[in-house]
Amino acid sequence: MHEPSEYTKQVQASGEPEFREIGVGPWSQEHPGEPRPDVPGTPAFDARYDTELLDQGDRRNVLDRYRYWTVEAIKADLDDRSRYPFEIAVENWTHDFNIGSAVRSANAFGASRVHIVGPHKWNRKGALMTELYQHVDYHPSIKELATSWRFRIAGEIAAEQSRADARDIRASIAHRALTSVEQREQARSARRLEILRQAKIIALDIIPGAVPIERYRFPERCLLLFGAEGPGLSQAALDEADDVVYISQFGSVRSINAGAAAAVAMHSWVAQHAVIDGPGAAADSGSSAVIKA
Repeated sequence: MHEPSEYTKQVQASGEPEFREIGVGPWSQEHPGEPRPDVPGTPAFDARYDTELLDQGDRRNVLDRYRYWTVEAIKADLDDRSRYPFEIAVENWTHDFNIGSAVRSANAFGASRVHIVGPHKWNRKGALMTELYQHVDYHPSIKELATSWRFRIAGEIAAEQSRADARDIRASIAHRALTSVEQREQARSARRLEILRQAKIIALDIIPGAVPIERYRFPERCLLLFGAEGPGLSQAALDEADDVVYISQFGSVRSINAGAAAAVAMHSWVAQHAVIDGPGAAADSGSSAVIKA
């Protein structure tokens, strides 16, 4: 074992702080006498659990509900219960460390998808492995991204409109009014269509004509564009945007850290649209962190 550095010795001698231990130990220690959930054919079997994590413990930076789960199971559960309909895209022309931070924030705030524009290789250190739980797509250009995103929105509109039309046609053929269930389904379709038709691509950058984020109402369905640290978004990205929004600042520098800007923008969407009381809420997540004696 290496001798602690002088700095580490000073920290230890101070008696502060007492760091929390995150996560859980091996299943046999945490749940003595309880059957393991990774044994096929037994009543306790649950395919979401990872045998190696059950053996060694789970100290990952994940919510308590996901302790011992496989990456695939966590990703599927996020798809099912806690992703929101906004997406983010980051330009990767400078191999910026902040791309990783943006991906991590996308996971934290429930972005449905992350798009990387430019080279596939990007600095993942800031993501802290959260990219494993996200849907990450790659695009050769902003133009291709914008075209594919708008095409996908148009396809969803067409599909939803077809479902609504089909309900009306079935009732008309049967010479009857819509049932109460069909009326509720039609109302949901109308709401989905409204959201889809209001979908926008939104650039985050400080340029003339941009709108302060504090006064901007984000559409529920949107694609948020973020540029690299320093140069900001390319002109091609700004040309594709329906709106351009900036974060108000009051210091001496022109811009804040690109990863921080992405987090601010995503949280602004969350503040306007997210359901705070329910699945995904902080009060619902719990914590397995304990103070080490």
